[in-house]
Amino acid sequence: MIHLSQAAVTEVNRIQAQSSKAQPLFRLSVQAGGCADLHYVLELDKQQQSGDQIIHCDGVQIVIDSQSLQYLKGLTLDYTEDLMGGGFRFHNPNAVQNCGCGNSFSIAPSS
Repeated sequence: MIHLSQAAVTEVNRIQAQSSKAQPLFRLSVQAGGCADLHYVLELDKQQQSGDQIIHCDGVQIVIDSQSLQYLKGLTLDYTEDLMGGGFRFHNPNAVQNCGCGNSFSIAPSS
């Protein structure tokens, strides 16, 4: 299960409304790289891919590929604004380490 704060829901809806794509999907994924092994990727997509899961969160549909889902279980996605601008914040119970920017993380090695 993935959770979105009300601020994140509002921001996702705003981004989707401004998109030039017709009915864009909000995709959340994890890719190798970043300063702590893995990093989050947020993007708008035109269509669902084979193996994708759709999670409904407070009226927002989040598309997640099957490989990313294992790293995102229990994730809370928030959105905050400060003097430097706004951004999504990831609170991931699976992460054993986060980098300073908050967009990269590592997990415990499999036993």
